[in-house]
Amino acid sequence: MAIRYTRPYDEILDELSGALATIPDCYETFEMSAQEWDELKPAERDVCIRTLADDLFYVLGSSSAAEAGSGKVEYDKAHHVIKVISTPQLVHLVGLREQA
Repeated sequence: MAIRYTRPYDEILDELSGALATIPDCYETFEMSAQEWDELKPAERDVCIRTLADDLFYVLGSSSAAEAGSGKVEYDKAHHVIKVISTPQLVHLVGLREQA
């Protein structure tokens, strides 16, 4: 199974990165403590989250779901979106298709 998309990959990664950044403890995916994460400069955090977004995109190509910290990321093939469940009350939808 591969993820099908028609939007530019960089746009998808930008949106996915923004969604992942809302997971309160996304740094746990990198096996970092809250203190280690807080010591990173914002640009360094951005690089980590962008790398995570890229990695998760490819993981979702072979598995329909993955965890990121306390959050969850799911590929909804039927609706052509990636769902980022940051908290039970906050779910981001990242569209994979170009809007007409």
